[in-house]
Amino acid sequence: MASARGAAGLKRSPYNVRPLLGIPKGYNPVTLAFVLEGSAYRARVDVDRAELHRARAVTCVSELALLRTDGFSGDCWGYPFDWEARYGRLPARTPTIVATGIVTNALFIAYRLLHLDDAFETCRSAARFVLEDLPRTVEDDTFCWGYYPSDTQRVLNATMKGARLCAQIYSVTGDEAFLEPAAQTAAYVARHQREDGSWPYAVGDSRQWADNFHTGYVLDAFDCYEQCTGDDQFQRVKEKGWQYYRNHFFRKNGIPTYYPEQAFPIDATVCAQSLLTLSRFGDVDTASRVADWTIRNMQCADGHFAYQVRRRRVVRIPYMRWSAAYLYAGLSRVAYAFAEGTEGV
Repeated sequence: MASARGAAGLKRSPYNVRPLLGIPKGYNPVTLAFVLEGSAYRARVDVDRAELHRARAVTCVSELALLRTDGFSGDCWGYPFDWEARYGRLPARTPTIVATGIVTNALFIAYRLLHLDDAFETCRSAARFVLEDLPRTVEDDTFCWGYYPSDTQRVLNATMKGARLCAQIYSVTGDEAFLEPAAQTAAYVARHQREDGSWPYAVGDSRQWADNFHTGYVLDAFDCYEQCTGDDQFQRVKEKGWQYYRNHFFRKNGIPTYYPEQAFPIDATVCAQSLLTLSRFGDVDTASRVADWTIRNMQCADGHFAYQVRRRRVVRIPYMRWSAAYLYAGLSRVAYAFAEGTEGV
């Protein structure tokens, strides 16, 4: 099992040495989820090829069902490789709230935009995994879900993905059993918002940084919670977080940054999530500038997107999960925002 530092080094290397190290290609459910999300948006805005995009979305839903991890209370997903992070060592396919949350969000968008009932039923099943298989760290009348079964680390963007999923199920079923835990864990994240509007990556350990795309995850989840439940108790929290995000993670020319007010690195993950969050919050002009800059500066001659622009070099390795699929979703979301707006997704 590769170390977290080693995996990070491979990802940032200007050369793709994975084949030399015998690292096989994998089939990542998160990659499929981003393709599903992008296809759902494109099916609504690319009228001439709507059926093609819809067919691709239907295929993604079927493929995601094949990639589920068995043995838990509901549908769930993990990464197709052994993973050693800073606070845990996970065998391949160990389900996490993050992978499951990204997959189910794409499924829910496909249900809303394309009326794919199978996608919603998979979301409903996955909510049982979140509610029944993930431990909770309780703080007064709030709590934080663990990152994976048996885990007790408190990662704020991760638990908000659980809140979002439960809120999405509530929006369709009206079942209060999904609303209460969503509100309680959202309250936990709201409680740990800093005075300046930012959130640390985690609570109770050294991971106190704030970065672009994890902040975007939190904001998207708060906004989705509010839209799905009609509960506006976190509106001020959301607005404060949005102001921090918008003022600290974008340069004057609209270029997104990874860390607050630092020019480098700029990576595809940050660009993609910026497109999704800016579009959701109605800042379509900035989203358009980010899209234009990304295409002009990160798309390579053969069409793939570079992974990262660093101060002295560009990492041009093609990554399906971190670059191609994520940007497909982000760019498609901008097109959808221009065509139909932000409501409901």
